[in-house]
Amino acid sequence: MPPKLSAGILLHRSHPGHLEVFIVHPGGPFWKNKDLGAWSLPKGEYAAGEDPLDAAKREFHEETGFTPPQGDYVPLGDLRQPSGKVVSAWAVKIDRDVDYPADQIRSNLFSMEWPPKSGRMQEFREVDRAAWFPLAAAREKILPGQAPFLDRLGAHLRSFCRSD
Repeated sequence: MPPKLSAGILLHRSHPGHLEVFIVHPGGPFWKNKDLGAWSLPKGEYAAGEDPLDAAKREFHEETGFTPPQGDYVPLGDLRQPSGKVVSAWAVKIDRDVDYPADQIRSNLFSMEWPPKSGRMQEFREVDRAAWFPLAAAREKILPGQAPFLDRLGAHLRSFCRSD
């Protein structure tokens, strides 16, 4: 069976003295009390044959309520997650004056039986919060399987600066 496919966007911006990235915390009862190693790029699954960047933009909107930014989307490649899912990601820089206020996200909902075996279905937000973090702090927060995307972004930006 082919792996599940997922695509996401890593927003980044320059902040005086450091780079900041925008990541999200998954909603639902399983993730409620988890912090370090629990955050993610805004991302979601897509079907084989669907354009992954289009899927990443759709999922960004579904998980945050924000329109994906205009700009040059830099491919960060694919990563196979411990679950076997393959995540593709793109980075896009936004200007400081373009506002993506983390405290104003509006995530879509999902349903699940909760508590387990109770027969009761409850709705939960797919993403319960978002934040801008300096790159070093984001490395501590993000799921370990997605941390290489942060490293790839850093390498891309260092390479870009050297070529100027």
